[in-house]
Amino acid sequence: MFMIASLLLCLWKPSLGGPSSKASWSTRLNSLKFLLPLLVLFLVIVGSIYLGWATPTEAAAIGVIASLGLAAQNHSLNGKMLMAALDGTIKTSSMILFIILAASFLNFALASSGMVQQLTGMLNAYDLSPFALLMAVIALFIVLGFFIETLSLMVITIPIVTPLIVAAGFDKVWFGIVMILFVELALITPPVGLNLYIVQASRRGEAFSDVIVGTLPYLAAMLVMAALLVAFPSIALWLPASLSQ
Repeated sequence: MFMIASLLLCLWKPSLGGPSSKASWSTRLNSLKFLLPLLVLFLVIVGSIYLGWATPTEAAAIGVIASLGLAAQNHSLNGKMLMAALDGTIKTSSMILFIILAASFLNFALASSGMVQQLTGMLNAYDLSPFALLMAVIALFIVLGFFIETLSLMVITIPIVTPLIVAAGFDKVWFGIVMILFVELALITPPVGLNLYIVQASRRGEAFSDVIVGTLPYLAAMLVMAALLVAFPSIALWLPASLSQ
């Protein structure tokens, strides 16, 4: 869906795709060899996870080792490169930790105020139809996603919301996919959208409002995806049903 959104944006306004260049098909095919290191790195990281050899955290460490190996193969592994990589890692990690720390304080304030419990209590108090209950839960995720860090959002809401959804007759696997979609939505919604600050950190001095505006088409794409999942649950359930047969 994001690729479709990007394609439509570039078709509507080609300048959003950056400067364009023309090349023959032979040149394009010959250029694919430069993608091989990235493909190897992808296979090492994702392959080790899906084969059960490593957890995501361990796979990240394996990816670092593989990256060092690729850098050594390209004769670019030196002290200056390592110091630049460490400096960038420290800056990015520090920024993320400070954002998570601030979000944790906000989470504590919201939890202490009882806002989440009041919202879920409202859901229990009204005799809603299954569809109305689902819409209310989705609205709850959207509103809380503006202010609560994603992990805390799941920890706070899942134990309360999931029993209501299951009791209304919805599939657990389907709801898990829908929930993760809105948790990911929280990563690009201000003011606590973690990915917004990561992108802003790489832009070095540009206006933060540009990052927010740039996410709007992708927010719309995620909402369209959510609407399709609600209207056609088989989109999410087809593959699990096929594997279970």
